[in-house]
Amino acid sequence: MALIFFRTIFIFIATLIVMRLMGKRQIGEMQPYELVITLIIADLACIPMADNSIPLLYGVIAILTVYLLHQIICLIDLNSSFAKAVVSGIPSVVLNKNGIDDAELKKNNLDVADLIESLRVEGYFALDGVEYALYEAEGTFSALPKKDYQELQSSLPLLLIDEGKFDEKNVAYTQKDKSYYLDILKAQGCKNLKKVLVMTVDGKGKVYLQQKGEKYRVFELGWTQQLW
Repeated sequence: MALIFFRTIFIFIATLIVMRLMGKRQIGEMQPYELVITLIIADLACIPMADNSIPLLYGVIAILTVYLLHQIICLIDLNSSFAKAVVSGIPSVVLNKNGIDDAELKKNNLDVADLIESLRVEGYFALDGVEYALYEAEGTFSALPKKDYQELQSSLPLLLIDEGKFDEKNVAYTQKDKSYYLDILKAQGCKNLKKVLVMTVDGKGKVYLQQKGEKYRVFELGWTQQLW
């Protein structure tokens, strides 16, 4: 028992030193390769702590080897923009002046609902209230609002159509039915539901509509009262 106790303390100290040497970003916003290295170090540290048959030195050497790999990758990352893009990735602009970039979303294994959720977390509820939105290489989300974005999101927008499919719950919440919104789509020149990338409507009847491969449009339904 005492041996395991002292081995654990030794491995803990060695791991702590290595993690501190990797820098503050290792603890904060990690790049993909840094996350992989962190997971490997955690696994390597557990093995010699739990198994007395493995020499303590083996665990330390393995951890130091991973640290050396980290330093080499960091060096390459800092001196080559191409290597940085390959190893760490690049930011993805998923919303621009034309609307949602569906291709960029798919590159990051995301959909429209994920984007809307990220925007809400940042305090932006109306898609037309944001000029640009992007996911950084390490996964954090950033958005640049329009100057008058507070006026553009005076009512909560509901996601009615997400990549060609109705959200039944949200449609019912608007006190309308699908045929009502299908008629609106036809009036806007959209005859194929599957071509609709996103459609939202707020309580005042403001609609955000974007078809795949096209620029978004915003229009009013002319509701006489605010529904929610």
